Amino acid sequence: MTTATTTATAPTTKATAWTQAAPPPAPASRRWIWLAAWPVTAVFILSNAATPLYVLWQRDIGFSRGTLTIVFASYIAGLIGSLLVSGVASDRIGRKPVLIPALALAAIACVIFATASSVAALIAARLLSGIAVGAVVSAGMAAVADVAGPARRRLAALLASSAMVLGAGLGPLLAGVLSETLPAPTATVFLAEIVLLALAFAVVVRMPLPRPAEGPGRRTGGSWVRLPKVPRGAGGRLLAGAAAFAPGITATSFVLSLGPSLLSGLLGTTSRAMAGGMAFAMFLTSTAVQFAVRRLRVRTILLAASVSTAVSMAALIGAVRTSSVVLLAAAAIVAGAGQGMGQLGGLSLLNSTVPAGRLAEANAALNVSGYLPAGLLPVAAGYLSDAVGLTSGATTFGVALIGLAATGGLVIAKGRGSAETTRSA
Repeated sequence: MTTATTTATAPTTKATAWTQAAPPPAPASRRWIWLAAWPVTAVFILSNAATPLYVLWQRDIGFSRGTLTIVFASYIAGLIGSLLVSGVASDRIGRKPVLIPALALAAIACVIFATASSVAALIAARLLSGIAVGAVVSAGMAAVADVAGPARRRLAALLASSAMVLGAGLGPLLAGVLSETLPAPTATVFLAEIVLLALAFAVVVRMPLPRPAEGPGRRTGGSWVRLPKVPRGAGGRLLAGAAAFAPGITATSFVLSLGPSLLSGLLGTTSRAMAGGMAFAMFLTSTAVQFAVRRLRVRTILLAASVSTAVSMAALIGAVRTSSVVLLAAAAIVAGAGQGMGQLGGLSLLNSTVPAGRLAEANAALNVSGYLPAGLLPVAAGYLSDAVGLTSGATTFGVALIGLAATGGLVIAKGRGSAETTRSA
C-alpha cells in the first residue's frame, strides 16, 4: 500500500526532532496488538448491553417508544461530548490517562444500570456509557495502532474496528441470555461487565505504549475542547469514510433502539434472548465481513458499505409492512455488514494518512460524523412511530436512510483520489 508506507516511513526533519531525545520503542509482539484491542471490546460490550432489557424497564417504569429513543440518544450525547475532548487529550497526554478514567466511568455506569428504577437513572447510565465509549473509540483505537507500530497499521485498523463491533454484539447477547437464565434480570449482565472492565484495566496498565512526546506530528497547542479534525490534506479521506460509516452506524443504531419493539410487534414476543441474538447476529456479521473484505481496495469496501446500508433499509421497510421476521433479521444482518465495511474503510483511510500524534483526534472526527445522525435520526423515528404508528415511522426512517446511503455512495464514487489506491489490510 503505497500511501500508507509513504506516510509511515518517509523521514522528515520534524519526525527526527521528535525522536532525537529518545529512540523509538521496540515493536510490540503480535500478542500485545490483540490484547490492546481488549479494552475496546470490553467497553463496547457495555455500550449495547441494555438493549434487550428495555422491555423490562418499560414494563416496570413505564415509558413510550419516544422516551426509549431519548434514553438511547443520551448515550450518543455523552459519546459526542467525550469525543470533543478525548481525542485531543489522548494525543497530548497519552492513551492511558484517558483510558483509565473511561474504564472507571464505565464501571460506575454498570452500577447505575444494575440499580436503575427511573428513566433519569437510565439516562445517567447511558450518558456515562457514552462518555466511556467516546474515550475508547479515540484513545483506545489509537492505542491499538500505537502498539502495532507503523509497519502494522493495517492490521491495527482491522483489529480495532473488529474489537468495537464484536463488543457491540456481545453485550446484547450476554444481557439477553443472562436475564432469562439467572436471577436479577436487569442487574446480572452489568455485574459480569464490571469483571470484564477490571480485566481491561489490567491490560491498559501494562500496555507497552510510547510516551506522548515520541509521536511525530503531535500538536501541543490550541483548545482542549474542540470539534475534532484531521490534519491538512486528510479531509478528503475523512469525508469518504464518513460517507459510508455514518449511514451504516445509523442503521444499526435504529435496530438497537427499536429492534425489540419491532420484534414485539411482528412476533408478539418480548424474548430478551431473541432481541439480544438479533443484535449479536448483526454485529457478528459486521465483524466477519471486515475480515472477508480486508484485502479489497478501500474505495470498493466503502461503496459496498453504502449499497449494504440501502439494501438493509429496503428489507426493513418490507419487514414492517409484511410483518416478516425473516426480513427483519435480514435487515439487521445486512445493516451490520454495512456498518462494518464503512467503519473498516474509514479507519483504514485515516491510519494510512494521519501521523500517530494526531490519530486519536482523527478517530474522534470519524466517529462524530457517524454518531450525530445515529443519535438524531432514531430519536426522530421513535417519536414519529409514537405519532403515526411503528410501521409508518420505520418506513419513513428507512426511506430517509436509503437516500443518505445513496448520497454517500455518490460522494465516494466521485472522490476517486481519496480512497482509490488504498487497501485496508
